[in-house]
Amino acid sequence: MRDFEKLQNQIGIKFKDPDLLRQAVVHRSYLNENSNFSLDHNERLEFLGDAVLELVVTEHLYNNYPNPEGELTNWRSSLVNSNMLSEKSSQLGLNDYLYLSRGESKDIGKAREIILANAFEALIGAIYLDQGYTIAQQFIMKHIVVELPRILENNLYIDPKSKLQEMIQEKLAVTPSYKVLEEWGPDHDRQFKVGVFLDGKQVGEGLGSSKQQAQEVAAGQALESGVWEK
Repeated sequence: MRDFEKLQNQIGIKFKDPDLLRQAVVHRSYLNENSNFSLDHNERLEFLGDAVLELVVTEHLYNNYPNPEGELTNWRSSLVNSNMLSEKSSQLGLNDYLYLSRGESKDIGKAREIILANAFEALIGAIYLDQGYTIAQQFIMKHIVVELPRILENNLYIDPKSKLQEMIQEKLAVTPSYKVLEEWGPDHDRQFKVGVFLDGKQVGEGLGSSKQQAQEVAAGQALESGVWEK
C-alpha cells in the first residue's frame, strides 16, 4: 500500500493536489495493464520537470561561477544526468511508490534506474505545478545543487567518454569505439544497449534512453574495470 502522506513528509512538501504527486510515479507501462486507472502517466510531468531542473541549475551556475560556458555545461550535465537523478530518487524512496507493469516491476537493473530518474524529474514538474517556481527551486537546491562541491572536488564533471578516451590513448595508444548492441521499445521510450570496444574486444556495456547516454554508461563501466591494466 502506497502511503503518499509519508512520501510528502519525506519530500517535505504538502501538496495541494495529491494526485499530482501520485501521477509523478505512474509509468506508462502500468496503464497498459490498468486502463481504468484514474490518472495519466508521468511523461508530461517529466517533460516539465526536466525544463525546471535545467533552469534552476543553470541559473545557479550562471549567478555564482564566472567560468566559461563549456565548463558550466559540463558541471550542469553532471548534476542532472540519470545516475544522479536515480540516486536521489532512491534516497527519497520513490522506488516504493512507482506504478509499474508486472514486467517492469521485476526489472531492477539499469532500466529501473532510468525509470527512477524520470520519476524524479516528474516529481519536480509536479512540485512546480502545485507549489510554484520558488518551492521547486528550493527542492532542487536541497537535493541536486548541494552535490556540486563534491562533483567539483573530485572532477566528476569530466564525462566518462572523455575520461576513458584520454586514459586509453595515454596508456594504450588506441581509441575506444562504440557499437549499438541492441535497441527496443516504442519511439517515445526507446532503450539502447551499447558496447565499448578496444581493438575489437568489448570492455564495457551500458543501457540508456539514448545512444549517448548508453555510451556514457558503457564508458563508465570500462573505467571502473580498469581495462588498461589488463
